[in-house]
Amino acid sequence: MASDKGPSTGDPTLRRRIEPWEFEVFFDPRELRKEACLLYEIQWGTSHKIWRNSGKNTTKHVELNFIEKFTSERPFCSSVSCSIIWFLSWSPCWECSKAIREFLSQRPTVTLVIFVSRLFQHMDQQNRQGLRDLINSGVTIQIMRASEYDHCWRNFVSYPPGKEAHWPRYPPLWMKLYALELHCIILNLPPCVMISRRCQKQLTLFTLILKKCHYQMIPAHILLATGLIQVPVTWR
Repeated sequence: MASDKGPSTGDPTLRRRIEPWEFEVFFDPRELRKEACLLYEIQWGTSHKIWRNSGKNTTKHVELNFIEKFTSERPFCSSVSCSIIWFLSWSPCWECSKAIREFLSQRPTVTLVIFVSRLFQHMDQQNRQGLRDLINSGVTIQIMRASEYDHCWRNFVSYPPGKEAHWPRYPPLWMKLYALELHCIILNLPPCVMISRRCQKQLTLFTLILKKCHYQMIPAHILLATGLIQVPVTWR
């Protein structure tokens, strides 16, 4: 049975939660808005306590704002491990990717996992290389799935009473398309998902362009998951 209450007034993260409309517009994979939003979790050592907060673009990108906030708020103890999880509305640009790698190289006990709703200017070769460099340095990058959206809604959003499980049901196809394109980036393949905007109707459109190298290098289950592709079968 659904609760008749929203987030508990005793919840220490309540004042740091974002509004439902903010979550909806920032993390909708179909929205190509310029602003970015970061929801993050930090866990120190063996403690079960998780620190949650959020951030948005200012004059700097949200990733740089996080790094500055993290390094200034408390002394870093190199003997204590630190686990950080980011939920980003846009993947890092190449400059932020470089700053993240430098930040982590100075703190070897920090691990970072990044979930992204959309890929930022994914046709740009510098951005693609930046993501590969992050992954090669040990950062985990994944496209947000339904389970991550649900987690963020419950833990970062000041949802209405009785709506704790009612996160916006974004089309799964978009998640699968971005996951497919992320595989192309990781494998250093040409882009296969082209995204454009039809301004008159404010529609976000995609075009799927697959080459022989995509069929050869991307696992078949990733291609088939979109429901738009039939992988050719070679009979022996």
